[in-house]
Amino acid sequence: MSSGLERPQVVAHVQQALSYTLFDCKWVPRSARLLCLGSAARGTGLLQLYELRGGRLALLREIEKAKPIKCGTFGATSLQQRYLATGDFGGNLNIWNLEAPEIPVYSVKGHKEIINSIDGVGGLGIGEGAPEIVTGSRDGTVKVWDPRQKDTPVANMEPVQGESKRDCWTVAFGNAYNQEERVVCAGYDNGDIKLFDLKTMSLRWETNIKNGVCSVEFDRKDVNMNKLVATSLEGKFHVFDMRTQHPTKGFASVSEKAQKSTIWQVRHLPQNRDIFMTSGGAGSLHLWKYEYPAQRSKKDSEGAEMGVAGSVSLLQNVTLSTQPISSLDWSPDKKGLCVCGAFDQTVRVLIVTKLNKV
Repeated sequence: MSSGLERPQVVAHVQQALSYTLFDCKWVPRSARLLCLGSAARGTGLLQLYELRGGRLALLREIEKAKPIKCGTFGATSLQQRYLATGDFGGNLNIWNLEAPEIPVYSVKGHKEIINSIDGVGGLGIGEGAPEIVTGSRDGTVKVWDPRQKDTPVANMEPVQGESKRDCWTVAFGNAYNQEERVVCAGYDNGDIKLFDLKTMSLRWETNIKNGVCSVEFDRKDVNMNKLVATSLEGKFHVFDMRTQHPTKGFASVSEKAQKSTIWQVRHLPQNRDIFMTSGGAGSLHLWKYEYPAQRSKKDSEGAEMGVAGSVSLLQNVTLSTQPISSLDWSPDKKGLCVCGAFDQTVRVLIVTKLNKV
């Protein structure tokens, strides 16, 4: 790494105290606005829309809903629409038009228990194929929804007969590079990571990282699977090279012990997918860079192709809070602009500098 002068710096630009528990925060695409999703003291759901105005956040509107809102994504609709899909504590999947948020434009009782994680694909000019949404729940199931179809999921990945149900903590889409191909990755409380192929409707790969999987994310949704990062309860994360799947060994990976506490989230920088940020249980953020090996695959003794993992280096880290930073989102438009939410009931807008130098 070059001198400290060239290292990216993580600058806390604005912080806003909230009067409720914040579970997720999201940039509204193509705007200086952000959303905070969470749970009010009296057990209802809250959705707040803020606008970044210079050095402060201005509250534009606050909407209360029946159930606490756990997670949200803009990923399944076009940039013009900018509809928000949310998962709540009642197992409901709702899609909201933020211009008229009183009644959802789509609503389904998706799960028997809380929806922990949600991801969307097909919108935002990302990838090909249907504008689908995936939800992962405490009830042990992972479901894929097409909002053009009412009430029934297009895919339902549930425990097979005799298999105990595991709490699904995180879901992510990947491999959406043409009309046919698409995968969903899911991470569970027992360390299982499962890769479901939606084209063949089958389990394509599974592994176990020995520890609850808090967050999974592909570096890009809209290309041939390239890299996947999975974070865990014990402060470790794993980067899998998803280009080459060996018949028995699966995907090559490198793991890194980032800190002693839980890594709640991982988010790749939209403008450079080899840079990603992890957020931790100790209120810290770590900025990482992935370096590819000289050759990404090699032949084993039987002549089968196997992947070769690269390496990760720490670019910067900063501690912002005494409480876990549980949500994280990069602006899709402004490089280095980031929002994070922590259990100290504070939302923070960050600026990460010098990202073009690394």
